[in-house]
Amino acid sequence: MSNLVSVADIEKMSLAVAKSGMFGVRTPEQAMSLMLIAQAEGLHPAIAARDYHVINGKPALKADAMLARFQTAGGRVEWLDFTDDKVSARFTHPQGGSVVVDWTLERARRAGVSNNPTWAKFPRAMLKARVISEGVKTVYPGVAVGTYTVEEVRDMASAPMAYTDAEVAVDSADAIMQAVDMDALKRAYMDAIKLAKKAKDAELEKRLHEAKDRRKAELEAITVETE
Repeated sequence: MSNLVSVADIEKMSLAVAKSGMFGVRTPEQAMSLMLIAQAEGLHPAIAARDYHVINGKPALKADAMLARFQTAGGRVEWLDFTDDKVSARFTHPQGGSVVVDWTLERARRAGVSNNPTWAKFPRAMLKARVISEGVKTVYPGVAVGTYTVEEVRDMASAPMAYTDAEVAVDSADAIMQAVDMDALKRAYMDAIKLAKKAKDAELEKRLHEAKDRRKAELEAITVETE
């Protein structure tokens, strides 16, 4: 980012983000802290709202954002297993070499991190987040210094953390974009939209609908190519 955003403008943006209640940000102070971090990293402050989620007052980097930063920095990932029982991938970076990381449901149970509702509903997405965090931090930790993923912050709580309907619905957007066929897409969308409606979050409903339409178009394109 070539031009710094003034503190006054960041303050205005932080008020808007906090008022929206999105991404777990509840106060202008939380939003502004994340935005200042983003600007210090050379990113536009608004990127903080996209890449971070505040869990129990603590900032957490979304797994997809962590992976995107890794790939932007020259890293590569090859997915080897991608099921509800096991996710594994090979992470490679010119400065860190290569490593294969895998997470299974059994490993998650042994580690005591699979007790929240999202693990039961979307095990593949949760395993994926664990694989991304471990793989990126092992091969090229420079893109994730001092940060944990949203899933890790929740799992590290000393007591089970209550998930709001909106938070679970946001997590389920990952399942929508990973749906392997139309039936899986329909199930993921219906689960998510019910929670968004229960949370009375019209903006989230809109985002889930857009995610469903994008994945539907991708699946239709794949079907045409294979015919």
